[in-house]
Order: sequence, then structure tokens, then C-alpha cells
Amino acid sequence: MIDKLIGPVSDIVNKLVPDKDLQAKLNHELKTELHKANMAQVEINKIEAGHKSIFVSGWRPFVGWTCGVAMLYHFLLQPIIIFSLSAFGISFVLPSFDMGSLMTVLMGMLGLGGLRTFEKTKGVAGK
Repeated sequence: MIDKLIGPVSDIVNKLVPDKDLQAKLNHELKTELHKANMAQVEINKIEAGHKSIFVSGWRPFVGWTCGVAMLYHFLLQPIIIFSLSAFGISFVLPSFDMGSLMTVLMGMLGLGGLRTFEKTKGVAGK
């Protein structure tokens, strides 16, 4: 994955720097710096996840619950409410929202959750 991120930059370095040894050195330094940045983010994520305050560690669950409640409303509650009101002859327009954006976030979270489940089944979770 690092090669995909650094690939375009490496191509430019390889075109601009004729010395093969210097190219290799610069490409290695790029990969090293990206790795350092990734590891720093991992440490920040660990600190956030271990925090006792829900306002620090709870943003991921908050996003998940928000997406879940919005999906519940959009696909289950809203149609039932509209049907129930229509059955009594009441015409009412309920608010709606863009499910495309919400589904992008939700599917991303569910995909990551699926990877976590896969880790757990393979016995590598938390290692």
C-alpha cells in the first residue's frame, strides 16, 4: 500500500534524479517518513480509544449509532409512520435526507467491522 501512495512521487524522483543510488536513498526516506507518520497516527488512535471520557473514545461508536438510527428511521420507521398516518386519512410529509452519503459512511464502517471480525476468527485480534 505504501508503494501505491509513494509511487507517483517515486516516479518523479526517478525522472529528476539520474543517480540510481540517490534515487534509492530518496525513495527509502519517503517510505520511512510515511511509515513514521502512520505509526504516530496509530499511537494517537490507541490513546483516543483508551480514554475514559466518551467524548474522546466514543466518536467511533457515536458515528456508528448515528448511522444505525438514521438507517432505522429511513428504512423502517418512516415508511411505517407514513403508512399509519395514511390509514387514518392524515396526509403528512416527513423529513428525508440523503441516504447516499450516509450509506458511504455506514458501509465503510461495516467493512472495517468485517475485517475486525475476520481478525478475531483468525486469532490475531489485539496482537
